[in-house]
Amino acid sequence: MVNLKWNSERFTFDVPPPDTPLSVIRTAVAEFTSLPRDGFKLIHKGAVMKDDNVPISAYHIRQSSSIVVVEIGPPPVPQQASAPPPPKQKAPAPVRSQQAIISTIHSEIANVRSELSPAVDNLLASAVIQPKEHIRLSELLMNSLLRLDSIQPDPDWDAARRERKAAVKEVQALLSKLDGNEN
Repeated sequence: MVNLKWNSERFTFDVPPPDTPLSVIRTAVAEFTSLPRDGFKLIHKGAVMKDDNVPISAYHIRQSSSIVVVEIGPPPVPQQASAPPPPKQKAPAPVRSQQAIISTIHSEIANVRSELSPAVDNLLASAVIQPKEHIRLSELLMNSLLRLDSIQPDPDWDAARRERKAAVKEVQALLSKLDGNEN
C-alpha cells in the first residue's frame, strides 16, 4: 500500500506497477479530494513530483511509500450573481536582486533551524508517541520546502541557486529524519 497525506486526511491505495505514469496517481488523488488536477502538488521524500508522464519507479514509489498532497493556490471564492467581479490588474513584479533572494533563503532556513529542528529533536527524543505533533511538524517542513521551491533565482545567479539548493537539502534531511522514525 502507498500512504497519502492530505491536510488531516490519510488514505492508502495499492501500489500500481512500476511503469505506471504519475498521471494515474494524480487522477486518483483529484477524484478522491475533488481538487482540480493542477490544483495540488505531489511530494515524495521531500521532492515535488512534477512530470506526470514519468513512471512512478523514477520517483522511487514502492510499498509503504508516503506521498503528501499539498494544495496550491487560494481556494475559489464564491461570486455573487448580481455583481460582476472587478477586472484583474496585474501588479508589477517586484525587482529583486540576488542578495534579496539569498536573504529570503537565509531567513527561511534560519526559521527552520530555530523553530522546527529543535521541535523535531524533542519529538524524536520523546518516549511518548505524538502523532499529531509528527503531522504538524511534517506539514510545517513541507510548507518550508514549498516556500523554498517558489523562490526562483535568475539563472545567472549561481550564489543564490547554491544557497537555495543547500537550504532545500537541509529541510529535506530534517523531514527524512522525522519520517525515518515514523511508526
